[in-house]
Amino acid sequence: MFRSCFGIPLILVTAIGMWSGLAVRPATAGGMLLGDICRLKGQEGNTLQGLGLVVGLKGTGDPSAGPTARAVARTMQLMGGQMARDAAGQLDLSDVEDAKNVALVFVSAQVPPTGAQQGDRLNLRVNAISAKSLEGGYLMITPLLGPRSDNNKVYALAEGPLQLSADEVLTTATIEGGAKMEATVNTSFFSDGKITLIIHKDFADFDTTQRIEDEINNLGEITIGTAGAAANPSQRALRARALGQSHVEVPIPAIYESNPIKFISLILNIPVQLPKNSSRVVINERDGVVVIGEDVEIAPVLISHRGLRIEAVGRGGFVPIDASQPNDLQAPPRENAKLKNLADALNALDVPTTDLIAIIKTLKLKGDLYGEVIFQ
Repeated sequence: MFRSCFGIPLILVTAIGMWSGLAVRPATAGGMLLGDICRLKGQEGNTLQGLGLVVGLKGTGDPSAGPTARAVARTMQLMGGQMARDAAGQLDLSDVEDAKNVALVFVSAQVPPTGAQQGDRLNLRVNAISAKSLEGGYLMITPLLGPRSDNNKVYALAEGPLQLSADEVLTTATIEGGAKMEATVNTSFFSDGKITLIIHKDFADFDTTQRIEDEINNLGEITIGTAGAAANPSQRALRARALGQSHVEVPIPAIYESNPIKFISLILNIPVQLPKNSSRVVINERDGVVVIGEDVEIAPVLISHRGLRIEAVGRGGFVPIDASQPNDLQAPPRENAKLKNLADALNALDVPTTDLIAIIKTLKLKGDLYGEVIFQ
C-alpha cells in the first residue's frame, strides 16, 4: 500500500513481475513575465517561396521531362545559352528533355516574426516535386516571392548545396543560410495608437486575459510627469481591455507616443501570476516524458495491466478484491485518488513510462480521469 503525504487519497498496488524505470515530473505554476506568454499582433512569421531547379543529381531527377525541360530551357536562355526554337517560335526542348540529373523543386524560407533586413541570410527547405532523390544536388539561383501569389516582388534569392538529414526522406533537403534577403521585410508592432497582445495558445483562456488586463491597469500612474496627466488624473491610468481568450488591447499613453518601444518593453516585463494548470497532464510519447498536475484525480477504479492489479481508493479506505466477500458489502465513502500517487507507486515498482501512458489513455477514454490530457 502506498500512502501519500498530508492524508490525501491512497493507491493500492499489487504487482506480479518487475519492469524498467519510469520518469515523472510534477507540474507547478508560478509567476512569469508577460513577454513569456504572449506576442505582439503584427509580429508574425512570413513564408517566402519559389520554384527552383536542382542539378547534379545521380540519375534520380524528374522522370517526366515536360515541366522540368521547359524550366531548364528557360534558365539556360536567361543565362545567355543558345536555345533552338521550333516552327511555332517556342523553345525547342529536344536538347534537354532527356536530362535525368535535374529536378524541379519547391523552395521555401521562413521570415522570423521580428522581420528581416536586406542582406540577412535565411535557412531554406527544399522539397522535390517528382524526383526520386535530392541527394548530391545543388539548388540553382531561385527567386523567392511572398506568400501572396498576386505579388511578384522578389524578396530573396536562394541557392546552394542541398543537405539531407538522416531523419528526413530523400526528397526533402535543407540549405543553411541559403537565402539572401534582397528586400527588407518589416513587421509592425502597433496600430492606431495601441498594441494588441496575443496570448500563446498554451496559456490562452478567459482567466489569463483577465489577469493580464488587471496587472496592466494596476500599473497606476504610468504617465505621471506630463502636464496633461497632472491636470487630468484619469489620463494617468492605463485602460487595457481583454478582448477574449487570447487578445488584450492596450492603448499607448501620450507620454510614450514618440517612443512606443519603451512602453512595449515596460509592458512585456510585467510579472503575471498565471492560473494553475494543476488539472492537466502533458504527455510526450516520443521522449517518454509525463508531466502530471497535482490536482488530476481518478475515480475509484480497478486497473489490471500486464500482471499489475491496481485499486485506486480514497481516504476512507478501499474494498478488498476478494470473491468470498458478500455481494452486499458496501464500501465506505471515499474521495477520488490522485493520478500522481498512481505514478509514484508505479515508479517505485520500476514500471516503464509506456505502461503509465497506456493506463492514462485508458482512464481518459473510460471517463475516469478528471483532468485535461495533452499529447505532444
